[in-house]
Amino acid sequence: MTTTANRFLPTVLRTARKDLRPFDGRLDMAWRVAAQCSLASLVFMTYGIPLAAIGCYLILFLMKPDGAESTLMAIGVAILVSLVVVLLLYLARWTIDDPMWRMVVIVVGSFIFLYIGAASLLGPIGNILALVVGFAMTLLSDVPFGEAATRALLYAWLMAVVPMGIIVIFNLFLGRSPVRLLKNELVKRLEATARALEQPALDEEVRTQLLAGNEELKKRVGFVGLLHLAPTAETQYLTRAIDDSYRLLLAVSTLMVSAPEPLRHELASQCRLAAQVLAAEQSIDRAVGDPSSQASIPSDNPATEARLALAALMDRRPRPAEKSAKPSFFFKDALSNSEYSRFAIKTTAAATISYLLYTAIDWQGIHTAMITCYVAALGTTAETLHKLTLRIIGCLIGAAMGVGAILFLIPHMTSIGSLMALVFTGILVAGWVSSGSERISYAGIQIGLAFLLTILQDFGPSIDLSAASDRVMGILLGNLVMYLVFTRIWPLSIASMVRKKVADALDGLTQIVRSDRIQPATMDEISRVITTLQTARESLGLALFEPRNLRPDDDTIERLRTLIVQAENLCPVVAFKPTIPSPAYTQAVSEIDYMLLSLSKVKE
Repeated sequence: MTTTANRFLPTVLRTARKDLRPFDGRLDMAWRVAAQCSLASLVFMTYGIPLAAIGCYLILFLMKPDGAESTLMAIGVAILVSLVVVLLLYLARWTIDDPMWRMVVIVVGSFIFLYIGAASLLGPIGNILALVVGFAMTLLSDVPFGEAATRALLYAWLMAVVPMGIIVIFNLFLGRSPVRLLKNELVKRLEATARALEQPALDEEVRTQLLAGNEELKKRVGFVGLLHLAPTAETQYLTRAIDDSYRLLLAVSTLMVSAPEPLRHELASQCRLAAQVLAAEQSIDRAVGDPSSQASIPSDNPATEARLALAALMDRRPRPAEKSAKPSFFFKDALSNSEYSRFAIKTTAAATISYLLYTAIDWQGIHTAMITCYVAALGTTAETLHKLTLRIIGCLIGAAMGVGAILFLIPHMTSIGSLMALVFTGILVAGWVSSGSERISYAGIQIGLAFLLTILQDFGPSIDLSAASDRVMGILLGNLVMYLVFTRIWPLSIASMVRKKVADALDGLTQIVRSDRIQPATMDEISRVITTLQTARESLGLALFEPRNLRPDDDTIERLRTLIVQAENLCPVVAFKPTIPSPAYTQAVSEIDYMLLSLSKVKE
């Protein structure tokens, strides 16, 4: 345990340096977010819409790499916020003069949305809806009569909908094409595979592509089909290409070292040829075999699987894509897993305590304490403390940027254009950080929020430093309350979550090997297992953030990490299920059972 604690700071700094490096598309994402926030500041200042900082923050929070997903997210949030505001208009009528009923609405509404978000695919959007309900109801205590409450809620609706409209319009003209992004990602897979075949020392690139899984690409091609951004035949081909390229990655990952050099160079050449097909309008005659008749032939020979996958990639003729079951909206254990309700109770309790604290001392300027509880809450203690750490770091950096702007830049600004330039520059930094991996992206969002709250205080230039100090104090108070609640009320160790993820992955492999079908596993099934294991590995790294009484010891961490690696090594074997069980396949089946037994002995 001491060893784990001693390597905390070096590990965090090394990870931060890695996550801040440039990559293809990062600058494109950052400048688009900055441009939309600067446009939002123009609209808010010109028309006198309050809460400009929160409106710009919503853009930073919701923006995704491709324009289609961002547009659909914006439309969905606008609809959900509109429905919530209609509900709040009704509730305001009989709670504006009754503090007790306001507290009931805050607690009940918060619990419901948090529970739904934790137990369903709604995810973090549930936290946002809980925040809208809870925070909007707290504002009613400052409203003298019903008409003012209605006007305030309508302004709140306008504050949320205007940024969503900017996202939709901006991405309509300047958004990144999901078709182009999807093709680029598939080409990256093929190029990484070709390089690894030619130089086996570069196998880490293939591993990285495997761990990324198919979920994001399948989501992107789903948006392409939903919005009809490409011809139907092209969309069908891209859907199949996602599965075929993943099958190729699996096959190559097992033969890079063992395959003879001529075979590796032959497959590398075919990979580059397949990459050309992604941009072509027709098949290439050099495709190996007929994928329509061979793609379903199971084989435990990685070279054969690689050839079949390449043949399918180089053939654009219409053929059905792999069918996979669509997940239900609610998780299968939504009613049986008590952790969902406990999470909702803890987060609601932390938010309510924060609200009561800053109300009791009559310091409304630190209302970010309540906001912190909703936006930083995650399932396990380690995840929540990791997010709280990122929130503190991001808040301090963003506030420092804002204070610097107030002291040295804002006094010299004379036009809305200069304010837009300031917003663009600050959000460009925040967007760069937020477009990184999940390990660091939340810090970027907090940099942007603290910066915006500091410089966008009124409808004109302001050099009041109290806003910056109030926001920082509010965030620190919220972090303290969250820490106390999540470490003392039903604390959930990261080891428990990792054990569950590994168990889910092993159960997925068990279902594949024990199925009666002759066909090999679908790539969605294998991808889901691999990404679950990767999530478990990433989560295990967050054990460094847990208090000593919850943190698993080094032996437990090492045993879980070993099980994750062993399960990943079985995935290619299980994916290519042979007609007649081979010795390697039979051994894989027995290893899965042994690993499940070993997992049951790992203490939480």
